[in-house]
Amino acid sequence: MTRPSWAPEGIDLDRPSASRVYDYFVGGMHNFEIDRALAREIEAFTPNVAHTMRADRELLRRIVRYLVEDANVTQFLDLGSGIPTAGNVHEVAQARNPEVNVVYVDIDPVAVAHSRALLEGNSHTAVVHADVADPDGVLADPLVTGLLDFDRPVAILLMGVLQFLPDAADPAGAVARLQEAVVPGSYLAISHATADGQPEEVLAAQRLSGRTATEIVLRSKEEIGGYFHNWTLLEPGLVQLQAWRPDHGEDLSRAVADSGAFGGLARKR
Repeated sequence: MTRPSWAPEGIDLDRPSASRVYDYFVGGMHNFEIDRALAREIEAFTPNVAHTMRADRELLRRIVRYLVEDANVTQFLDLGSGIPTAGNVHEVAQARNPEVNVVYVDIDPVAVAHSRALLEGNSHTAVVHADVADPDGVLADPLVTGLLDFDRPVAILLMGVLQFLPDAADPAGAVARLQEAVVPGSYLAISHATADGQPEEVLAAQRLSGRTATEIVLRSKEEIGGYFHNWTLLEPGLVQLQAWRPDHGEDLSRAVADSGAFGGLARKR
């Protein structure tokens, strides 16, 4: 396979990457046929998976717009960020305020390498190779401390990442440590695939996700809500992805049936 200019040396192009599979589902251009083949296999079991992933990406954009325009947030810590694709955090935020700083964090070396290549030259962004399950390691990273001022509010984004942490990794504890590190006035956004109302086919697709070494864990709405701990959820609370402050005129008729995930935004009092 001919290596494109955006694919750094050392990236294995013969094995599917969870980040590139996600990139394909949300309409990105940084994926290969090996990734698309796995995506199509997953989609055969769960025809709504691409719809859910696009809904998650649209929710991310709505949350970032709100945080920059209405909450005046200028710092974002995006954990489990994947490969930057059209309408990512820094694009949405910096289009409204060029001084917004964004740190992307991902455990996938493929996503990190691609991200660093794509974001080269943007002094208001940084890309960190770290694990959300190790919040102290994330918070101590010099790229994080060099770009984010933790004496001012920070928006923590955990969009579609906690579902990749098994219970043994203590995702609730990891989130609590991140919450502890930021000042009042900070925000926490979470989206998470749910087990609620999911058909049997979803479990088959869940097993397929293990081929990328990042198996998905489906959780209930109650479990997902617990990750916010005692922070104040903004209206409309923890809801199906499309139901969180939809854009004017957006059709919500498929939200409950097709979303397969919950999302919400909370503020530290």
